[in-house]
Amino acid sequence: MPTSRKPEDSLLLDILDQGFERKAWHGPNLRQSLRGVSAKMAAWRPAPERHNIWEIAIHAAYWKYRVRRGMRGDNRGSFALEGSNWFKRPMELSQKAWRADLALLETEHRKLRQAIVEFLEGKTQKVPARLLFGIAFHDVYHAGQIGLLRRLYGGKIIALKAK
Repeated sequence: MPTSRKPEDSLLLDILDQGFERKAWHGPNLRQSLRGVSAKMAAWRPAPERHNIWEIAIHAAYWKYRVRRGMRGDNRGSFALEGSNWFKRPMELSQKAWRADLALLETEHRKLRQAIVEFLEGKTQKVPARLLFGIAFHDVYHAGQIGLLRRLYGGKIIALKAK
């Protein structure tokens, strides 16, 4: 039987959800920042060797996996993609491939959220709260980057003139 949650327990889940998918005062969360992004836009790079929206989305999925893995003690190498941290994307420039990678992000968020619920119920090892806050802040940080990349892609940023 699940134990009743303390207010701070609800706060952990609320912060995680606000960073990823729930309405928040700070503006778009990660999921909102990805809404309406096409595969072509997601693959666009502002400059050579710079990350694109697609890579940021997979990077966020990877770190959700890493936090969950740390909480549960899962095996290394159990992420859906080979590699770590940053993944070259797209491997295939198609809406189908883009949707599949967005689904991976969604899946990793759901798995992390479930791991946090299990942690709060005392079913997994202790994890520093700063790590759980950090993964939510990570989502918000990258939501901001995606917002900037979307504006750059649309040509709405006006370059400052040097004096």
